[in-house]
Amino acid sequence: MPAFSEFSVEALRRAERESSEAYEAYRSRGLKLDMSRGKPASSQLDLCNGALCGPTDFYTEKGVDARNYGILDGLSEMRRFFGELLSLDPENIIVGGNSSLNLMYDLMTQLMLFGTAGETPWGKLGKVKFLAPCPGYDRHFAITEKLGIEMINIEMTPAGPDMDRVEELVASDPAIKGIWCVPLYSNPQGICYSDETVARLGAMKCAARDFRIFWDNAYGVHHIDGETKLADIFSACDAGGNPDRAYYFFSTSKITFPGAGVSLVASSAANKKEILARLSVETIGYDKLNQLRTLRFLPTPEALRLHMKKLAGEIKPKFDLVLNVLDKEFSGTGLLSWSVPRGGYFIAVDTLDGCAKATVELAAAAGVKLTGPGAAFPYHRDPRDRNIRLAPTYPTLAELDEAMRLFAIAAKLAGVRKLLSVKSAE
Repeated sequence: MPAFSEFSVEALRRAERESSEAYEAYRSRGLKLDMSRGKPASSQLDLCNGALCGPTDFYTEKGVDARNYGILDGLSEMRRFFGELLSLDPENIIVGGNSSLNLMYDLMTQLMLFGTAGETPWGKLGKVKFLAPCPGYDRHFAITEKLGIEMINIEMTPAGPDMDRVEELVASDPAIKGIWCVPLYSNPQGICYSDETVARLGAMKCAARDFRIFWDNAYGVHHIDGETKLADIFSACDAGGNPDRAYYFFSTSKITFPGAGVSLVASSAANKKEILARLSVETIGYDKLNQLRTLRFLPTPEALRLHMKKLAGEIKPKFDLVLNVLDKEFSGTGLLSWSVPRGGYFIAVDTLDGCAKATVELAAAAGVKLTGPGAAFPYHRDPRDRNIRLAPTYPTLAELDEAMRLFAIAAKLAGVRKLLSVKSAE
């Protein structure tokens, strides 16, 4: 198919009429489909039902009754499990509740209130800035926005954040205190950080002595098409002479149940000591019974990997469907480009500049809810109004097929209208 930008005005008008007719036919059907969030489908959750059986033996390997108070940093067997799974030092892990996002928010507020390593608390500084690789995870950006931290957009490349720009900024501005990172199968583009990117993050010179990397490895075991290895951020920081630079987050919330997973934060020994001192005022301990329940269901890292292959079997057909529709409807048209992730939960598409909002609104008006335009950027402002995050996991295959057919029509209609407005003005 020739690129639509090469069409004459008359050809574009014909394409606009055809797309409008197809769109109105869909809108008349009264669809109510949701692709707005990366939630697991019920069929995926069914594969985790074995985790619903609570432990009948409530005692840990050290003979502690898990029904009682205590063990602030989590069961030793849970920390060892995560250590083996993620190649982390179990002694530097704190096991939390169901939400790694809660740990991130909690840690960010600690830094605002108390600071770290003897440095001035961030909340007492005149201005605090954070680097925001984007497109990125909207809930990360919501945390920093809520706390009044100024975000600076960093463009994503196929190897991760634009490291030349990152290094330039952090070296010159002491108000820049950190960076958000989803290093494997990034949300929403599915980008995997290269070894070089990880090494540069660990070694870069920062004007702020308390610069911190919030390393959210949310999709560290969510492989769909093969397995991509991620370089060790702690080794990179140690090699660069910055052992306290990284906070590492992970959870089982999309491995078992989103509302009943187990999360962790890992860091250096010094950082762990600091976090626990503050956490001891906040809680006497997280849900140890849930930790035991998770370990009974997934007793070894190998058991978890086998479980993830089952989940991938549920997810891959949905990713394939989305990619097939995009390829069939948009290859060669110039109206849309998209990522082809090997794991994670999302597929990112880029419309023509100025067409993302119109596409999302057209889809919504015909009954398909997508993630809001600009959601993957700080302050919900996409400077080019082109990025849309597609979340294929929640609908059934039949629903996803319907939703993608409508999405294709909406994106085509928005793109053709944009080209028509440009060419008509020439």
